[in-house]
Amino acid sequence: MKQHIVTTILFIILLLCSCRHSASQRAITAQMALEGVTNYCHSEYDWSVATDDPSIMYVKMEDETPSEYHVVFRSYTGAFVFFYVDKSSGNTRMVETVPALNVKQETGTINLIDYIDVP
Repeated sequence: MKQHIVTTILFIILLLCSCRHSASQRAITAQMALEGVTNYCHSEYDWSVATDDPSIMYVKMEDETPSEYHVVFRSYTGAFVFFYVDKSSGNTRMVETVPALNVKQETGTINLIDYIDVP
């Protein structure tokens, strides 16, 4: 009897995990990439300085390769953060550049799935 209950519980856990896994493994679209990066940037950066002039800060789609989307965030400081979004997984690599100082550095990774609503 106990073995049957344990087996049933393990099966339910496995089923729930596989459902979450399949939802997160859905291919990322360009719209999802832009939405996720926008949501991330609005949660991480202070946009209040752009209230009077929204053109000083923005997020836009830059380019696309067969395997990833390139999205860029421009800060009011003149810095750019380039987001390289893997189309199959949502894993996103971030590279910050400050052209005026000739600085370029990897700044981390995020999973875009955490910043979008996946149905």
